[in-house]
Amino acid sequence: MPGTQSRPLVPGKIPDVLPGLLLCIAIAAAGFLTARLPVLSPLSPLILAVVIGIAVGNLPPRLGWVRPGADFAVRVVLRAGIVLLGLQLTVGQVASVGLSGLAIVVVALVTCFFVTRRVGRALAVPAGLTDLIAAGTSVCGASAVIAANTVVRAPEEDAAYAVATVTVFGTLAMMLLPIAGAASGMSADAYGLWVGASVHEVAQVTAAAFQRGTEAGEVGTIAKLVRVLMLAPVVLTLGALAARRGRGAGTGVPIPWFVVGFVVMVAIASTGAVPGPILAASRMSVPILLAVALAGMGLKTDMGDLMRRGLRPALLAALSWLLICGLTLAMVLLVS
Repeated sequence: MPGTQSRPLVPGKIPDVLPGLLLCIAIAAAGFLTARLPVLSPLSPLILAVVIGIAVGNLPPRLGWVRPGADFAVRVVLRAGIVLLGLQLTVGQVASVGLSGLAIVVVALVTCFFVTRRVGRALAVPAGLTDLIAAGTSVCGASAVIAANTVVRAPEEDAAYAVATVTVFGTLAMMLLPIAGAASGMSADAYGLWVGASVHEVAQVTAAAFQRGTEAGEVGTIAKLVRVLMLAPVVLTLGALAARRGRGAGTGVPIPWFVVGFVVMVAIASTGAVPGPILAASRMSVPILLAVALAGMGLKTDMGDLMRRGLRPALLAALSWLLICGLTLAMVLLVS
């Protein structure tokens, strides 16, 4: 729509943005602090930031002054975090997975993505919410959901719902896959590849993979980073699908600048010329930026609208999770 295309990237003026942005930062900090509690340690600070944001944003009365800062967090801080994420990935990491490992990751991701979209249509789940669940399950959880929504442009409640589903099923996978892997007698390499190719969040992958030792943990982490690298083509694909669905053919495919920045950062990191302190700073800053963005998304989420989404999207997320876990397990066992 014309109105959607013409809206500025940086919403409002600094005095309007600052109060809400400071609240987003405070909520992100609370997410990191609460993640240190033993009972909440399985959850990443990003997930806790969106949960706290939803809780604060739905306290009466709804605070209008929060909106400009929350918009800034979701639309600007998020993009900065995704661009910097590229510095954590290299072409060498992709190559270290091997051709069979790379094939497993790509085939599972592409299959899960498109089958989830087809099943979502059959279940009459809204197209935007279906796309977000497909991206979150097939790529990298909450980060993929909020990155995909920059082109899908679904309501914030849909994004929050998608984040909730990938969190629940990613946590289940984190707890169940180590048990299944031990029972199956898989090798450490095979188990790590299975976890990295199927579990949603990076933190969940490391928690599950390292339970079988350092070798499994390293393989799982690298396989997961290969999936993160696929974030760029997935976002571009969703942008093309959204353009065709919403504005008709011939309008062109939107190419978000942050996706280009992400790819450029991967290329720079692959040269090996980035100083260690800069890499360390990027690794520390990326989760902070994404937590601030998710806090903003939470603040903008209306719980009443979220509850009205019903259970069909949750069923879709469950089926998508079972698909990626089962498909990757079958392929890993086939090549191991």
